Amino acid sequence: MFDVQDAQWMARALELARRGRFTASPNPAVGCVLIKKDQLTGEQHLVGEGFHRQAGGPHAEVFALRQAGSLAKGATAYVTLEPCAHTGRTPPCAQALIDAGVARVVVACLDANPQVSGRGIAMLQAAGIAAEAGLMAAEAEAINAGFMQRMRSGLPYVTVKLAASLDGRTALANGESKWITGAAARRDVQRHRALSCAILSGADTVLMDNASLNVRWSELPESVQKQYGQYVLPSSLSDSLSSESTIEPPSNEPQLRQPLRVIIDTRNRLTPDLKLFSLPGPILLLRGQVSGCFNEQVEECILPLTAQGKLDLHALMIELGKRQINRLWIEAGAQLCGALFNEQLVDELVLYQAPKLMGSSARGLFDLPNVTDMQQVINLQWQDVRQIGADLKLTARISKRLALE
Repeated sequence: MFDVQDAQWMARALELARRGRFTASPNPAVGCVLIKKDQLTGEQHLVGEGFHRQAGGPHAEVFALRQAGSLAKGATAYVTLEPCAHTGRTPPCAQALIDAGVARVVVACLDANPQVSGRGIAMLQAAGIAAEAGLMAAEAEAINAGFMQRMRSGLPYVTVKLAASLDGRTALANGESKWITGAAARRDVQRHRALSCAILSGADTVLMDNASLNVRWSELPESVQKQYGQYVLPSSLSDSLSSESTIEPPSNEPQLRQPLRVIIDTRNRLTPDLKLFSLPGPILLLRGQVSGCFNEQVEECILPLTAQGKLDLHALMIELGKRQINRLWIEAGAQLCGALFNEQLVDELVLYQAPKLMGSSARGLFDLPNVTDMQQVINLQWQDVRQIGADLKLTARISKRLALE
């Protein structure tokens, strides 16, 4: 059973885990805290904590154990995801906890990775450690929704982003759309891009806007800049650290991770002179045929087409899953977004709605087939509604993904 103090320390571990969301992929974002009880007073003290910063680097448990040093012996570890029990690019964290002499391990949720799921807990229990899972599991799952989905289904977690007027229009009839929403909403889009492993768009969007589709440090919200890739220990907790503990100084240089930009261009209309190709970061071009005219950052790929001559979007999602894409952020036009909804490939919708009216001749949100029966309607579940600057941000999960015939 878990008590109030367990919940408080796990909340701290979850807070740490969120700091790794910008840099940890394709690994999950994980936080860990180590707590030691004073034998005389019974008071609990933080002796170590950490979060997983990037794939190939130390895991959260390792950072926490380094801080705790010898004080880890007999401590309780709170970990947001089941400690790994296999050797990948780093040794198994379950064994590290065992070697350190930790007495108890509280886990938020089990790892969906079949190489780990249940094995980390079993390894700890076999070593005589009191290990249990399930504390604040929903919160931990939400932090790693993309990783968990990819491990379970092989597909990324797909979010479609749209910006529209109050009457649901995304561009004027002539295609002009800059800018429907305000600067605050556009900064929030930059945050989502930074959180994503890949951004998917179509050739029409790139050609219409000469779009960059990258993460720009100067346009990220200040709150993201402050925490991006940094490890900052709150003063309220620093007093609890042992003199044996060591704190790694925060990095002053942003380690900006550019998501993979995935562009559908089956008619080979994009050319190397576009701004997209002059910016750093990998690009995956889905082409009708390989041209070989792009620089080394661009990979041209041919995927199957449907009977209608369109890119097979299911094949695309499988390909991105193989490339370890956890979260896929979609910035595209009505045709591609509508096709993704119709093919039941969307998990989440983020709609920025501006207090503007653009008229009935302006372009709509999606190109979807005509609906003749309410049973065909795509149902959503609101997850969050908030105001960002002058605009509303509406976030919804897809609760019923029924393909429209």
